[in-house]
Amino acid sequence: MDNLVIKQSSSSPAISADWNTGVISMKGDSYPENSFELFQPLIDWVEAFLAQGNRPLQLDLELVYLNTSSIRSMMDIFDQMEVAHKKGQTVNACWTYEAANERVGQLAEEFREDCTFPFTIDVKS
Repeated sequence: MDNLVIKQSSSSPAISADWNTGVISMKGDSYPENSFELFQPLIDWVEAFLAQGNRPLQLDLELVYLNTSSIRSMMDIFDQMEVAHKKGQTVNACWTYEAANERVGQLAEEFREDCTFPFTIDVKS
């Protein structure tokens, strides 16, 4: 499988997924017209990566705003990570956000509550 790179637009985040390191990075706003179209390549990439079952996956998020359909797509990714974690695979997530953006901080907390894998939240001041 190859690396995945999706360029940032005014309504979608920059997404990169490195097959060799197992690191996924997402930065920016996410309110695309069709979130399924945006996120499906990433969901497929995560599925293929986790199917190997022997490599750690790190998800680094710096998302500023997510619309409802983007939240659903993120839930799909977290669900895949949760299944892998329960099978003993090393997965973790880190969500970094600006202290002034309390709303995204609350969203990150809600996601973390549903996950049993390591999930850190970092606040930038």
